[in-house]
Amino acid sequence: MADFITSNTTKTAVRDLAEPIEDLTSFVTLVQTIIDTNPWGCTTYEVSGQTLPAVAKTREYYSGRIVYENAEAKTVGQISVKAPTASSFNTNLSTILANTALSTAMGGSPSHDSSEDKFSCTIRGHDANGELYIVALSRDKIRLSSFEADTIRTSLDTWADGIPALA
Repeated sequence: MADFITSNTTKTAVRDLAEPIEDLTSFVTLVQTIIDTNPWGCTTYEVSGQTLPAVAKTREYYSGRIVYENAEAKTVGQISVKAPTASSFNTNLSTILANTALSTAMGGSPSHDSSEDKFSCTIRGHDANGELYIVALSRDKIRLSSFEADTIRTSLDTWADGIPALA
């Protein structure tokens, strides 16, 4: 019987944030800054003859809650919202908050409870040493995975140390 033999060793590292990222705008700005400025020094690479970007979003989602309260400020209902992009999340929130038929059916006034918002974006990076790795950002942590070289973790630590919201 054949055995599995380890061919390489990949690692995972997690950075728990002291405070959650403040809001959706701050989160989206952080992600877009990573994509636009490539602060980790990643390099483009080729797969099947196609040049791929040095850093790229591979997955994202945004979720939150709308709470309905009656005249006595008692919660009478809630709606959870999950969307594939920040833009669609905002559109969904606005649409639900403006829906008077839904408010009437719930028996209360809607409000967005942003303290319940969750954001997630996964970014793939290609290190200059040839490694592909994954950085998953959420509102309260950053997870680095599928890396071998400790220099990748050190580089991300240094980058995150320079951003107060990521302390």
